[in-house]
Amino acid sequence: MSHPKIIQGGMGVAVSGWHLARTVSLLGQLGVVSGTALAVILARRLQMGDPGGQLRHALQHFPIPAMAARVEAAYFVAGGKAPTAPFKPAAMPTLQPGAAFVELTVVANFVEVFLAKEGHDGLVGVNLLEKIQLPTLPSLFGAMLAGVDYVLMGAGIPRAIPGTLDRLAAGEPAALKIDVEGAPAGEEFLSTFDPRAFCGGAVPELKRPQFLGIVASATLAMTLARKSSGRVDGFVVEGETAGGHNAPPRGPLQLSASGEPVYGPRDVPDLEKIRALGLPFWLAGSYGQPGKLAEALARGATGVQVGTAFAFCNESGIAPELKRRALQLSRAGAARVFTDPLASPTGFPFKVVQMEGTLSEATQYAARTRICDLGYLRHPYRRADGTVGYRCPSEPVENYLKKGGTLEDTRSRKCVCNGLPATVGLGQVRSETELELPLMTAGDDVAHIARFLKPGCDSYTAADVVAQLLGGSDESLAASTPMECDEALPAVPLRPEPVVEVAV
Repeated sequence: MSHPKIIQGGMGVAVSGWHLARTVSLLGQLGVVSGTALAVILARRLQMGDPGGQLRHALQHFPIPAMAARVEAAYFVAGGKAPTAPFKPAAMPTLQPGAAFVELTVVANFVEVFLAKEGHDGLVGVNLLEKIQLPTLPSLFGAMLAGVDYVLMGAGIPRAIPGTLDRLAAGEPAALKIDVEGAPAGEEFLSTFDPRAFCGGAVPELKRPQFLGIVASATLAMTLARKSSGRVDGFVVEGETAGGHNAPPRGPLQLSASGEPVYGPRDVPDLEKIRALGLPFWLAGSYGQPGKLAEALARGATGVQVGTAFAFCNESGIAPELKRRALQLSRAGAARVFTDPLASPTGFPFKVVQMEGTLSEATQYAARTRICDLGYLRHPYRRADGTVGYRCPSEPVENYLKKGGTLEDTRSRKCVCNGLPATVGLGQVRSETELELPLMTAGDDVAHIARFLKPGCDSYTAADVVAQLLGGSDESLAASTPMECDEALPAVPLRPEPVVEVAV
């Protein structure tokens, strides 16, 4: 099949939302929605009043109307909740989740992909993390119900996903082995999902999406190509300058003078070996610059994956004020990220944009009260009695220690689960004076995002990014926008005010 040259990265929590993915897809490239914690995002957006009515419009197209109605009844607040009111919590992911969590997760992934795909025949993908295992099966099924075209997955070795896609597409039960700390050899813990039981009998006809593994080395690419449970359709080869979670350096961890992981020649992917696998691959990590697409094509790649450039365009989910400040910093030559070896509970290095008023500041991090109420990055562990418990290095320290964790594991850990929703204006309200602050991630290219600004403009669009990446070709001219400035981003607080209901 013909693949797009540009993949828009599936970033953060709702940074790559349906609006951005739809826009990129309409521009003839692969728009990708982030599938991370979509249950939380849908629940909170409904509580914000669903301005414009798009979410409820999508819910009306969910193939099980009674289920969509339950989700809407549980979370929708007409006109939006009060600014000082906390969001109603959604259930946390577990090995044996209740029906409410499964339904919300399936519905949320359906809604996001449906809105990204509605009304056109462009390509849309969903990005998931191998490290977040517990919601994976219902997330995949929900996206497939909406006709998702690609599934992209990294942050681990997702060998079981290709075969899982085969089973779900056939309407057959699927199971994933879950990593449980402390489990003895030979003891397995499984997450399961039965499409027929979920749908109450007949399963709608589903297509099997293309699967792209996100890899940082030829060894991982070869492992996926040869040992996966089903067909692997290609790879995104990601370097350490990409945003979000990075693969750790090979060998013993060494830190620079600034405290960042040091990457060396062993961490450079061997493209000759990857090319020899005979599968399409895209290069990622600082490929959002003019000329980089041509460079990737010359090296045998199908194209590039670009995240950071799209993350700060008008259509992304990042709160407008954060975009404005990031662009100001980039313009001044002061935008930077810190590759934090400790921030993420996953243990993977995590890139954090350094910005005042966010959890990148040591004082803000120290002032935050630890809490674990979303639970997507909790680690399942085996209790002495053989049951499964859940702990997170970012939860209250005393709780983590009671569950058998070590004090060292808790040092400098940040609550990624709460910080990322705050980045898109959906942070939890803890009290009238305490809000969850953003934890913003981006790649090293955040230093250069001002290059997408037209003269005299303060914002840019996804079309501007695509046009620059395609570099003056006929395709770029078709994707470009008029030279006048796009409408400036409004100055709004990091938490949106309640919205007024409008008709669809």
